[in-house]
Amino acid sequence: MLKPFFTLVLFLSLTFVFVRCDRSLVETKPTLVVLSLDGFRWDYPDKAYTPTLDSLAEVGVKTNIIPSYPTKTFPNHYSMATGLYPDHHGIVMNNFYAPDLDKSYALYDRMAVTSGEFYGGEPIWNSARKQGLTTATLFWVGSEAPVQNMTPTYWNIYNQDLSFEARIDSVFNWLQLPEDQRPQLIMWYFHEPDGVGHDAGPNSEETVEMIETLDQYLSMFFTRMRQLPQFSDINFIVTSDHGMGELSPERQVILDEVVDTSMIVVINGGNPVWNLKVKPDYLQQVYQALKSAPHIKTYHRDSLPVRLHYGSNVRTQDLTVEADSGYSAYWSWRIGSELGTHGYDNKNTDMHAIFYAAGPAFKENFRPQPFANVDLYSLMADVLQLQPAPTDGTNQITSTMLKSD
Repeated sequence: MLKPFFTLVLFLSLTFVFVRCDRSLVETKPTLVVLSLDGFRWDYPDKAYTPTLDSLAEVGVKTNIIPSYPTKTFPNHYSMATGLYPDHHGIVMNNFYAPDLDKSYALYDRMAVTSGEFYGGEPIWNSARKQGLTTATLFWVGSEAPVQNMTPTYWNIYNQDLSFEARIDSVFNWLQLPEDQRPQLIMWYFHEPDGVGHDAGPNSEETVEMIETLDQYLSMFFTRMRQLPQFSDINFIVTSDHGMGELSPERQVILDEVVDTSMIVVINGGNPVWNLKVKPDYLQQVYQALKSAPHIKTYHRDSLPVRLHYGSNVRTQDLTVEADSGYSAYWSWRIGSELGTHGYDNKNTDMHAIFYAAGPAFKENFRPQPFANVDLYSLMADVLQLQPAPTDGTNQITSTMLKSD
């Protein structure tokens, strides 16, 4: 733990970093850098020592961002990029069978992940490039594929072994490029604290330690950013795709003990939410068996709650099965030992994630109400002064974050 005096000095130094200069005499292109910290639950900063995030909150915007359903990584990162619900952009799970393509998609399948045919909508990096901006992504879902036959100007093949320091270097190097080559939009990604949240649980000492480590990386990042002559013109967003719920080995439903899997054709998803394609003659039988089981909810694809915006896409199959909050839904051949997970109904606040924003476009010390992550596209478009593509989101809340001028 840092000593109180050093803590105060660090806080003040980070705060002064974001003091705005007078830009009235200078014409500059808006610049936006968006970092996603996978699985960073909205209340983690309350559990740990996070002076960098606390400083961001003081000089900018802080609120919660509400993920789309299902609250999984790939669907939500692509919803953040496109402003569309998973049902509408097509990445309906981390892994799924697409009947419309007669092909399967999985986060570990490099051929699928880099195939543009799976991805609908218009990601923000496409909107920006179409309107003359230079863009860069580092491991953001969808950015490795030619969506609409386009990619970001600069992008990288996913490599989880690339250190966080090296990722910081990549962003810094992009922003050091000559002005005519420099990205105005950068979207980049850390795979923690998701991993430790799964392994040790969201309330563990290991997770607290990781949160504090990530805050130190953020301090390192902003220290590098201060070295840029254009630092005061850069807008920053630090956010996440979803939160994390706590699990226990005592709270598990083994689905093939509930239903005969010989009646099921396709099983997509992962604990705690699954999409099932059932042999037509057995659909009602399978549905009734699952519906009667305790600690899970089962829906026909056309009967999910309207607020979830899920089930109209053929890739969601026939049935959606979701464990109750705090419970796991496994198959006997795939029983996990994780102590945390996500994917639950997004009204569960444990699924909500962090959102911080600071820079010349944003108000200072501002606390708007939580907003849906499909609204993030509109916010990014407003900051970059882009004409947005059609989305499922609005800027009703996000517009209040921005300075009126």
